[in-house]
Amino acid sequence: MRIVALICLCVASLYGQQALATKPAGEAQSNQQKARTLVDQMIQALGGQAYLTAQDYYAEGRSGSFHNESLVGSGLFYRFWKWPDKDRIELTKQRDIVQLYVGDQAYEITYRGIRPIDLQKEEKVHQAIVRRYYSLENVMRNWLKEPGILLLDEGPGISEGHLAEKLTIINSKNESVTILVDPSTHLPLEKRFATRDPRYRDRDEEVIIYGDWKEFQGINTPRMTVIKRNGETISQQIILNITYNTQPSDLLFDPKLAKINPVKDK
Repeated sequence: MRIVALICLCVASLYGQQALATKPAGEAQSNQQKARTLVDQMIQALGGQAYLTAQDYYAEGRSGSFHNESLVGSGLFYRFWKWPDKDRIELTKQRDIVQLYVGDQAYEITYRGIRPIDLQKEEKVHQAIVRRYYSLENVMRNWLKEPGILLLDEGPGISEGHLAEKLTIINSKNESVTILVDPSTHLPLEKRFATRDPRYRDRDEEVIIYGDWKEFQGINTPRMTVIKRNGETISQQIILNITYNTQPSDLLFDPKLAKINPVKDK
């Protein structure tokens, strides 16, 4: 079933590009203009310039991991994010396990010290870095500025039982992201992209579902995010609190200086 689904995804994407290419010039231009309007409406709904220029945030919440659609682990997280490629996630109530992402490198920090993570062996960590590349922030801030970017209006769609407007963004490397947008709020309902497994060369599809949107400091933020991989739920994140533009110290992201930051129970 997975192979069939992926073949269908590839064929549908290829058909969409070929269909646009074979349309009359005026019709193709009209399709792109409609897709651009959907993108512009989405950016404004997300917060406009406040969204596009946010440099960092600090968030607290709960996350869960799943296997075969069953919850296998959950806990608190405390996250420092800094545009464009720095991420520090402190885990457990004591905040004594830290996952650190700097560029294309990843580290784990515990009371034993810091260790680099081998991305070839740690699939989940590798996926996190890939996910950052296909993030809404990166697509909206970087992809849309690339020469040769292609926007496709793909008509109506369905996301978790909700009607949606479907658009696909294809960059100059022929990498694509499909976004399903709520037609009333213009906020994303879900995002889809496909990559190839570096070890087994399998093509994997990832779907990120957004929900429970709330505005913080002029920026609309999904307080609930679900990640599905090849049709199977793998994780869920719930944000309890978030603050933008806190200007965290660069020391938090320095692999040579970063340490765990335990907090005392209150």
